[in-house]
Amino acid sequence: MAGPKKVLVHRHALVTRVTHWINVVALTLLLMSGLNIFGAHPALYWGQKATFARPWVSIGAEDKGDRMIGVTQIGSAKFETTGVLGYSGKVGSREPVAFPSWATVPSYRDLADSRRWHFFFAWVFVLNGLVYWLVGVGGGHIRKDLVPTSADVKPRNVWREIVTHAQLRFPKGEEARHYNVLQKGTYLGVVLVLLPLMVATGLSMSPGFNAATPWLVDFFGGRQSARTIHFLTAFTIVGFILLHLVMVVASGAWNNIRSMITGRYAIVPETGDAA
Repeated sequence: MAGPKKVLVHRHALVTRVTHWINVVALTLLLMSGLNIFGAHPALYWGQKATFARPWVSIGAEDKGDRMIGVTQIGSAKFETTGVLGYSGKVGSREPVAFPSWATVPSYRDLADSRRWHFFFAWVFVLNGLVYWLVGVGGGHIRKDLVPTSADVKPRNVWREIVTHAQLRFPKGEEARHYNVLQKGTYLGVVLVLLPLMVATGLSMSPGFNAATPWLVDFFGGRQSARTIHFLTAFTIVGFILLHLVMVVASGAWNNIRSMITGRYAIVPETGDAA
């Protein structure tokens, strides 16, 4: 017996779809080139200057008896991370390197080349974001689709969304046409907080930009603090992306991918729903 008939509804505008896929490419290459840059000095500090003897996070390699191991240190805690962080590569040809070659751009250690990749795609990301903002604000996408309504933020509704998402139960019918309050809050947090913070802290590490806006470094508590916040923000965005991918797969991978390519999203109308 045939299942319920699905209908295709318009969910994503063209500018949303185009800027989304440009961001996928830009953020991937920003992360991979950023890991290569970090690998030149894989340690993080707070304040204006690096206190080499007291990083709060570091990745390196150490001798352990007759062999070399990778070590990641967070505060006073140390973890052996051979093969992933600090000392990686094929068995028999491992070398001291912060991240595996498959995770970095370029795959070899080259600070100059990784900076070129990073700066190029940083500009792609910023310009793409400006297009999204200008069109999104002008066309009402951000206000209509991302800003929670008074009904959205009622405690009962928020709790219901948390419970249904934890149970991997997703909206159907008319509710599936729009973002729920958890999606709206998360996307706004990324768009309004994480992404601008990543750009601002990145600019704080540029000597040329520092000359024009010295107050920005002070705002973040010093150059090393800005560098630390930059990496923490980047990995928070990675966490968001991984969670996003889990939700995409759990709620229907092909339906979600199709909607971000064609703009059309398939729903099963509930009784009384209009197509």
